Parts: sequence; structure tokens; C-alpha cells
Amino acid sequence: MWLSLAALLCAAPVFSQSQQTPSTPASEQGQSDTSRKDSSPSGFSGAQLPEPPLPGTIHGTIVDPNGTAIAGARVKLTSQGQPPNRETQTGDDGQFSFTNIPPGPYQVSVTGEGFATKSSSGVLHPGENVNVPQITLPLTTEVTEVRVELTQVEVAQEQMKDEEKQRVFGFIPNFYVTYVPNAAPLNTRQKFELAWKSTFDPVTFVFVGAAAGVQQAQDQFSGYGQGAQGYAKRYGAGYADVVTSTFIGGAILPSLLKQDPRYFYKGTGSKRSRILYAIANSVICKGDNGHWQANYSSILGSLAAGGISNLYYPSTDRGAGLTFENTAIGIGATAAANILQEFVIRKLTPHLPSSALATP
Repeated sequence: MWLSLAALLCAAPVFSQSQQTPSTPASEQGQSDTSRKDSSPSGFSGAQLPEPPLPGTIHGTIVDPNGTAIAGARVKLTSQGQPPNRETQTGDDGQFSFTNIPPGPYQVSVTGEGFATKSSSGVLHPGENVNVPQITLPLTTEVTEVRVELTQVEVAQEQMKDEEKQRVFGFIPNFYVTYVPNAAPLNTRQKFELAWKSTFDPVTFVFVGAAAGVQQAQDQFSGYGQGAQGYAKRYGAGYADVVTSTFIGGAILPSLLKQDPRYFYKGTGSKRSRILYAIANSVICKGDNGHWQANYSSILGSLAAGGISNLYYPSTDRGAGLTFENTAIGIGATAAANILQEFVIRKLTPHLPSSALATP
């Protein structure tokens, strides 16, 4: 019995081992699991990847306001997820087309020469073929800027019209003064027009008549005698002086010598500078080129008028010496008149034109 028990005890370990399942090492087990995982696509056991959305197509037609197809119009497509913007041009039939466009919001902008820009927008769904509603391009609104500029002659004419409104105390003509420092030069026709209006102004006739009356009262030019006949001769001689000196010194010679017969009002600076300017302007003037020069027109005009006056003044009041004397007196009188123009006459001239009011 002890032998049987011992035999059983000896056999027990063998039996126990035979009943256990063979174990796999942990490292091998991990490798096995990994191999099983790797055998699945993309490392996911049985998982399926989502397919990308199908692209779509966008097309349409561009016409003008009359419904005529516009060829060569530029079409720009702005689509989400499709940078940069895509562009194309319409064909002869006015049609355009964009293919392989990803789904999402889009905008189509159309421009054409002579037309205003117009846009159309929408949402493209996967695989959709969108026919954009017909796009009608409006005509551009042309802004035409017309600049009307007067010629130099026209500017001078307008300025001369202002000068013809200048009247001291509202009635005495003061046409040969300009208050515009850079006044446009007068052409020949305008110089003669100004002389004509000055000599034939009604106030000129009145002043000549008054001067003739004073001369007769003082018995100047005694060779004319007294009475109506003497007054008429004095009146005729005085008016002849006005006409010859004005036309020769204010129109004929200024046209030939390209000089401006007007006095250019200064109005600024110290009193001394303005007085010197006024005196100097009795012997200098502005040329038609805008440069200052010797006033040959006025000086020679006075000499010429004095020479012509020898034809109708009494013999006792003629001669070259008297002519030069009267010319010198005339230059002095012009200087005095210019000083009055600079400081007094402007203040006595009501309702000055706008160009004169802009001058101090």
C-alpha cells in the first residue's frame, strides 16, 4: 500500500503538468496582437474612409442690355477652397464655363470694355452643374468733363467791359485804368475800341465844352476871337486834341509798338513806393508781353498830336518849341493823374466791377 501511495505521489507532478495549457511569452503575445492589427487597412480594424465630395461645374451667358451676347468679357470666379481666383473670357456666343469646382459658396464677377461690372453668387453642391442665370452687363456711365476756357482775347474783352463801367462819381469815364495786376493785353481792335468809346463818350463832349468856355473867358488862343465863333473854334481845337492824342497815343502807336495804353493800379506797398510807381508810369508802360518798357506810345503820341495841332491853332500858339513844352507838361500832368488814380479816384468810383473789388 505504501508502495502504491508513493507511486501515486511520484506520478502526481507529471499529471499536473500534462493538464496545463502551454503558455505564450508576453513578448510574443504582443507581437502577435500587433500583427493582427496591422493586417487591417490603415490600422483600423474594419473602418471605411469618407470619400471626397465630387466637384461641380459653373457656366453661364453674358449679354448686353439689348440681349446681344458679349464676346471677350472677363469672368472671374471666387470659390471657397479654390484659391487663387480663376478667370476666363466669354466666347463669341457670350458663354463661359468653369469645371472641377469644389462645392461651396461662389461668386462670379463679370467686366467688359464699355460695360459696368456685375456679379452673381450662389452655392455649388457636390457634383452639381450650375447654369448661372443670364447676366446682363449695364453700359458704363461716361462722365465727360468739359472745361471751357476763354482765349486771351476773350479774357481781355471781358476785362475791358469791366473797365468801361468804371466812372468816377458814377459818370466820369475812367476807362484807361485796370485794377487787375495781370490783366490780359489788348489786341489792336480792342485798343481802337477803347479809344473810340473814350473820345465819343458824352461826358467827353461836356468836358471839352467846359474847357473851351474857360479858355474863352481867359482869352486863351486870342487868335480865335470871342463870341460864338471863337467858342466854336476853341471847342473844335480842344476836341481835336482829345481825338488825336487818344487815338495816336492810345491806339495807333500802342498797336504798332505792342504796348498797353492803360494804367495798372498798384494798390499795395508803402505810400512812397506807390507814389514812385505812379510817377514812373508817366514814362514807362507794360508791353503786350507783360514786361515794363519805355512808354514810347504816350510820349510820341503827345508830340504827334502837338505837331498836328499846329494846323489849327492860331499862329501865335504854334511852333516846335511849344509842342515840346506841351509834351513835357503833359507828362507831368499824367504823373499827377496817376497819383490820384493810386490814392483817390478808386475811392470815388462806385459800383466797381468784381475784378476791381478783388484788388486792395
